[in-house]
Parts: sequence; C-alpha cells; structure tokens
Amino acid sequence: MSSRFPVPSAPHQYEFEIKRSRFLTVVERAVNREAAENFIRQQRHAHPQAAHVCWAYIAGSPYTTVRSMSDDGEPSGTAGRPMLKVLEHSGLGEIVVAVIRYYGGIKLGTGGLQRAYSDAVTGALKDLPTTQWVPRTTITIEFDYPLESNVRHCLSQFDTDEPAINYANQVSIHFAIADNQKTQCLQALTDLCAGAIQIGELDQQ
Repeated sequence: MSSRFPVPSAPHQYEFEIKRSRFLTVVERAVNREAAENFIRQQRHAHPQAAHVCWAYIAGSPYTTVRSMSDDGEPSGTAGRPMLKVLEHSGLGEIVVAVIRYYGGIKLGTGGLQRAYSDAVTGALKDLPTTQWVPRTTITIEFDYPLESNVRHCLSQFDTDEPAINYANQVSIHFAIADNQKTQCLQALTDLCAGAIQIGELDQQ
C-alpha cells in the first residue's frame, strides 16, 4: 500500500449537455466525512433549482472505507454508484464529487443515466489539478522574537504547510511537515537557534 496518493489541489468544475439535460460536475478535496458532507450541503444550497444533486466521495486515502454516494432521486443505481466506481478506479483520495442535473425534458433511460453520470465524473477528473498527499506530522515550536526571520526562512526550505503563527511572550509556530523531512528540519532548527527553541510533536496526519 503506497503512502503517497494524488488528491485534488483546487476546486474544479466540468459541464456538458445530453438531450437538453445540463450536467454540472463540481469536485473538491475532502479530508474526512465531515468535509465531504459540508460540501454536499453547499452544492444543494447553491443549486436549489436543480432536478438532482447526486454525489460520491472517498473521504481519506484511496483505501479507506469512509466512502458514500447518493442517487438523489434518480433511479436506483444510475448515478451514485457509477460516480463512485469512477472515483475508485482513479487512484485519487480525499475527494468528493457532486453532479448537478438540470432536467431538459427528455428521459435518458437507465443505461443513458449511468453513462451520463459516469462520463460527468470521468470528464471532470481528466483536467483535475492534483497534488501528492504524503504522511505529515504536526509540530509546534517556540522561540524568542529575534530568531523569527531565520526560523521562517529555514521552514521555507522544507515541505511544510502554511504555518500558523502566534505572538505572545515568545513566537509560536504551528505547522505540519512531511515525515520524510521531519528529522532533518528539526535538526536544522535546533542548530539555527543554538538549542534555544522548544519543539513539540503533536500528531501524524
């Protein structure tokens, strides 16, 4: 099982029309079930006139069991299942997809619907911007103010996320770093500050 996998790096949309029915696909990253469910609620709210807002998600690694789907009123098995199947074969993780259908007055039939919803996700994934997920550990460091610019420059040399900075008696920086760079980064920070830095390891992502 790989410790790396692609995830969406930005929200993405794809749209096409079949027999006057408009299909709008919206894709976003979902690191957990809560994020996926929030995204689905947002899409329902954003498209109140749509006939159906069908969805599917894999809220975690491609191997997670945290996955779900919905036909949202379309005939059973014609929307959510084809959508989830495309996601499962894509190798992507942390992904949620909604396909919003504006009905055009012409029925597509069971087979037509399955193809339409499958194509809606396949088309969206074709140009989806992605990034590689890697295991990360969350770190908090504390140090005196004169060291801040050097510490921030040091962090910029490593694969870290956007740090959260708090200013109190000392500067506190909260960040997540790729596990394969953690030891090197923490050693560089310790050397840079001549040991005058407090380091707390919180958890792994």
